[in-house]
Amino acid sequence: MNPVLTLPFPAEFSAELNFQFLKRSPKEMMHRLEGDVVTKLLRVGEEQVLFRVSYDAERLFITFLNIRKPSALIKEQVALYVTEWFDLASDLKPFYDMAAKDRLLKDLVKTYYGYRIIGQPDLFESLVWAVLGQQINVAFAFTLKQRFVEQFGESVMWEDVPYYLFPEAKRVAALTDDDLMPLQFSRQKSRYIIGIADVFASGALAKEHFHGLPLEEAKERLMKIKGVGNWTANYALMKTFRYPNAFPLEDAGIHNAIKTLKKLDAKPSLDEVRKVFKKYKGWEAYATLYLWKSL
Repeated sequence: MNPVLTLPFPAEFSAELNFQFLKRSPKEMMHRLEGDVVTKLLRVGEEQVLFRVSYDAERLFITFLNIRKPSALIKEQVALYVTEWFDLASDLKPFYDMAAKDRLLKDLVKTYYGYRIIGQPDLFESLVWAVLGQQINVAFAFTLKQRFVEQFGESVMWEDVPYYLFPEAKRVAALTDDDLMPLQFSRQKSRYIIGIADVFASGALAKEHFHGLPLEEAKERLMKIKGVGNWTANYALMKTFRYPNAFPLEDAGIHNAIKTLKKLDAKPSLDEVRKVFKKYKGWEAYATLYLWKSL
């Protein structure tokens, strides 16, 4: 099959590094990576659209698998999704100019030049994933996600391989603790996720509601949802909305990275982390990304 769409990417983009990020767990259910090609299922209106993304030195190529003649709407929505997914629209030149003069970041941005915030354009998925990861290690979080998606998500078979959609909010809102706890969800995690789904299913919350909001207002709106604290809200603001100044202050990875890079005897306090990040004002999310990458 020949590519139907091409998306040029900026000079400050490393396809190799960003595709590597997609390999972070063999239990990832929301895409399948084989070599330098990632395959993903996306809902566009009533259609389930399976597509592949590959790349060369200057652009991404999108090939549709299960739809021979995709409509203009499907092409538009898939191109928009991939642009958000791979963070193609962010201008990182100012961040790199700042980071090149910073003792902690200068070597990281040189080593990982072109690394970007690989996103989760779906806000419901982003919040559920963040809640799933609360107070457990990443490996077990992926196990919970795998069980959740296999049990409640729709799928399409292609060449004898299933590709999954993230469970819809309406379906999750109708679940009970008895549905989720056998998957090893804690009762609290179960109730948080069903509550988040209910907010989306009722129409009280949608990604569109955040358009144009300043960071603090957007964060306050997210934190009104039970189970969404400062870290979870900032995670969504980074991964879904691309706020470059989103800052998950309490994140253990940030603290460990600063401890290692500064050769401290103990992890820094919250005030010490704030002091470090004063230099990164306006670019906290990308500073966080590169500190995470250092681990």
